[in-house]
Amino acid sequence: MKTVIIKYNAGNVSSVSFALERIGINALISENAEEIKSADKIIFPGVGEAGSAMNYLRQNKLDEVIHSLTQPILGICLGMQLMCNYSEEGKTNCLGIFDQNVKLFPLSELKVPQVGWNTITDLKTNLFSGIIENEYQYLVHSYYVELSAYTIAQTNYGISFSSALNKNNFYGVQFHPERSGAAGQKILENFIKL
Repeated sequence: MKTVIIKYNAGNVSSVSFALERIGINALISENAEEIKSADKIIFPGVGEAGSAMNYLRQNKLDEVIHSLTQPILGICLGMQLMCNYSEEGKTNCLGIFDQNVKLFPLSELKVPQVGWNTITDLKTNLFSGIIENEYQYLVHSYYVELSAYTIAQTNYGISFSSALNKNNFYGVQFHPERSGAAGQKILENFIKL
């Protein structure tokens, strides 16, 4: 099985690669369109700012590559947010896979960014096989996606938001499974088995 981690200017690729190695997967890190398209599984990580990330994806035509994919792809953190229509971060038009907008947490009510461990609930799809309700995952983010028909897990931080999304072969998680211990590792294993 060929697993590719998409390399771009906002990817947290090394920690994702190490996490996959721990479950016996040697992933290829690449921004080459043909390498990505020929993969069995694709991970689209992200740590950074939405506007500059989308600019890089467009300049390198990776936005078109991602749209064309039919195999399972997992967006992580910013990767998930970039799969939505629009982000308030930098007033950015994103990939438009999920018909959702990415919003800034209400600054007057919450400490932003949310940094640390929080629970995931209302778990749906095989991505969460063997994961218990209220399992803890590690999050670092200032922006969130509202609950919708695409929501397959949710988290509460002042408000309830989507901590995971799914549409067809596209999956996204707001948390960092690569930094979330055994439970995060199990989610990565589940993704590889999809």
